[in-house]
Amino acid sequence: MTHSPLSPSYSPRHRWKVLAAGVAANAAFSVAFSGIPMTAVLMRTGYQLDNATLGLVLGLMGLGIAVSELPWGLLTDRWGDRPVLLTGLGSTAIALVAMALWAAPSGQHIPGLGWLAAGLLLVGLLGGSVNGASGRAVMTWFDASERGLAMSIRQTAVPLGGGIGALVLPFVALHFGFAALYGLLALLCALSALMSWAWVQEPPIAKGAPRAPTAAEAPKTGPLRDARVWRIVLGIGILCAPQFAVLSFGTVFLHDFGHAGLATITATMVFTQVGAMVMRVWSGRWTDRRRNRPAYLRACSALSVLLFAALAVLVMAAGTHTADSLALRIALVVLLGVSGVCVSAWHGVAYTELATLAGAARAGTALGMANTSVFLVCFVTPFSIPHLLALQGWPMVWLTASACALVAMPLLVPRPAAADQNVAKTALSRST
Repeated sequence: MTHSPLSPSYSPRHRWKVLAAGVAANAAFSVAFSGIPMTAVLMRTGYQLDNATLGLVLGLMGLGIAVSELPWGLLTDRWGDRPVLLTGLGSTAIALVAMALWAAPSGQHIPGLGWLAAGLLLVGLLGGSVNGASGRAVMTWFDASERGLAMSIRQTAVPLGGGIGALVLPFVALHFGFAALYGLLALLCALSALMSWAWVQEPPIAKGAPRAPTAAEAPKTGPLRDARVWRIVLGIGILCAPQFAVLSFGTVFLHDFGHAGLATITATMVFTQVGAMVMRVWSGRWTDRRRNRPAYLRACSALSVLLFAALAVLVMAAGTHTADSLALRIALVVLLGVSGVCVSAWHGVAYTELATLAGAARAGTALGMANTSVFLVCFVTPFSIPHLLALQGWPMVWLTASACALVAMPLLVPRPAAADQNVAKTALSRST
């Protein structure tokens, strides 16, 4: 990495500190938005909610993230990563402290639904800042040969935080209450803000003399006007629907249908998150070496179609006798966990493909677009599942998840731009 005389000198290893701060920021917020649904059974009891209201409440954080992602991404491209991370993480910590004070149930008082809903919506609005900012930092600090690995490591923060949430938050909520849970989440956000303050800076090359941009870094049109960017954004969002189905209602499924205990539910969700984390790192490195991101994305989509269809068939085969068959219960747990890993393994590769297509200078906007799509789906999915359950039960839920993966498959592979196609045709005609 070359250094400009107008910028401070950084060790080549500093990019890994920037990545670590980005992972910490995403993980801290992921403990909240992925971990709180792990307490769905306890939340349903503590706040005295039915399934429909529970689905609405769990979706509100995703709605807040969806609404704020694109503005945060635009601000990141304008202000830089550091100010956005510090503002977002600090304000999220304050919002969580407010929830601990006014939106946590106790033996003497159950807060109104409005307090819980407003609190989770606000946390989503503020916490959405971490996604685009940390992704842009990866694109500006790492070159093309390492971006897939670096972005996939950054994306491990989501299952890492979810795994921590699945392991810790149900225990905290059960034994110490939701006030302690929100307080713990606030502490994690504050600590990650300190890491961002210490390590996240603009790279020297961005502060010094300009260099000639490559085609990938200087697209002719911005992401908001690029049809190929919008295709991938839409595909990413749709393929997240099965993932959020597992994360938001997987615990309810295992409890209500699989008759699993808290330990089994926790172990399944931790396995899902850790497996996704490992697969994201492996897939980023593997696709960097083989340069086969589109093929990998197609394979993940196709396998997700098959796994969720198989889960639906298994549920139909189990019928109402799941509790009487240990073998079926084990099969349900294993298939749900494997399906959750598969449908979570592709994120780093897809985000790298998207950011590369948009260009490093516009990566914040492109990632904001993707995360808007993702978290709109995060809102719609838990809101829709109770209605699917009322319609045809759990088989309908998992068949719908399979259908979403099928629809996403062709969208995740970008079509070449018309100009690129014309160049290719011209080159081919000259060669013949």
